[in-house]
Amino acid sequence: MTAEAPNKKVARAWIMYDWANSVYPLVINSTIFPIYYESITATKDANGNVINDMVSFMGFEVRNVALYSYALSVSYLLVAIITPLLSGIADYSGTKKRFLKIFCYLGAISCLLFTTFSADQLEWGMLLVMLASIGFSGGLVFYNAFLPEIAAPQYHDQLSARGFSNGYAGSVILLLVNLVLVLSPNTFGIPDTGTATKIAFATVGLWWMGFAQFTFVGLPEERKITHSKQGILTKGYKELRSVWREMKQNLQLKRYLGSFFIYNMGVQTVMILAATFAAKEVKQIDEAGNIVAMSSDKLIISILLIQLVAIPGSFFFSKFSGWFGNKASLLLALLIWIGVCIGAYFVVYDTQFFVVAAVVGLIMGGIQSMSRSTYSKLMPETADHASYFSFYDVADKLGIVLGTFAYGFIFDVTGSMRNSIVAIVAFFMLGAILLMRVPSDKKIAARTNS
Repeated sequence: MTAEAPNKKVARAWIMYDWANSVYPLVINSTIFPIYYESITATKDANGNVINDMVSFMGFEVRNVALYSYALSVSYLLVAIITPLLSGIADYSGTKKRFLKIFCYLGAISCLLFTTFSADQLEWGMLLVMLASIGFSGGLVFYNAFLPEIAAPQYHDQLSARGFSNGYAGSVILLLVNLVLVLSPNTFGIPDTGTATKIAFATVGLWWMGFAQFTFVGLPEERKITHSKQGILTKGYKELRSVWREMKQNLQLKRYLGSFFIYNMGVQTVMILAATFAAKEVKQIDEAGNIVAMSSDKLIISILLIQLVAIPGSFFFSKFSGWFGNKASLLLALLIWIGVCIGAYFVVYDTQFFVVAAVVGLIMGGIQSMSRSTYSKLMPETADHASYFSFYDVADKLGIVLGTFAYGFIFDVTGSMRNSIVAIVAFFMLGAILLMRVPSDKKIAARTNS
């Protein structure tokens, strides 16, 4: 790997995919879809408090949020199962960009089909939730795999932070556009809020596919592979097995991956289900002095706050890692996460939630960008980038599966999301303990200049 700065055109193309696909987790996962889903699957009183949140799914009665978390868990489990093999095939055949395109279009088209989502067809709706999630999550494996190919290790922190910060900025722009549509549909000749919401879903798919074209054009073409396509599944599996054997000999990478697996359960669960927590547990005082459920507009403001604060948060932790190293940067973020979750357990009113949301935004951008760049730094010199990142993705997705399932199960059993927070605190604490066991060297110490 050359020590030269990455090609600016290629770097912009890589960053553009963060800009393109980040609208999905914000608009679909975190903001507009949870609000829409709650509105069509729950019965509320005049003050907005939930009276009944049970739904019928394939003959079973289940809480609406639990069903949503289970659907996400299944999608991440499927990604964890299929992407390692696909990454082995991609490394063997030189088709990372092709797989990136396939997952991109799967996710974007699923978002377009969200326009058909209704309470009467929850089975179809949950299928779309899973397909969109698979498209987003699966694509990240091949997208992340380009990072060590386009930049030397000393540029990974900075480039990763730029990707996440641009993703946050782009998603905020589209969210603001969609909020105008949803909150003032008549201004644009849209008959009602429900129709405006479905148009918002469609814009996510169009944005995702549209801006991804800059990535597909700008990323370098992969080396031409002359292997026979016969037995490519077997070859892909062997490629993956070879990487796994190498990883087992790398104590530093193996221990880091174990730590990431645990603490990422907490990170992803908070990101995915924060909006549903606020909708069910956080209250506000209305103009008449009544205690009512937190309004949708304030919920959206809190999500926007998280995204905006995440932009400087990404760069702060990148700078912090340059001063004290990646390991210290991640440990700092985990300590703050623990404090945030403890504080969230006691949050009752919207003003308290805004404070928690601001801190979450600061550390959310930092821990995501630093986790990705730290892993890329610890990888050995290799051409099997997709295979290596597939193990990172498996740790990511299995963590999400366990995290979201635990969150939904505890809520389903106890009826309170606050009890689920206890499990999240445990994830962060154990992840920090495991991270301290990762041997330090110059790769995760202060960043080098050569």
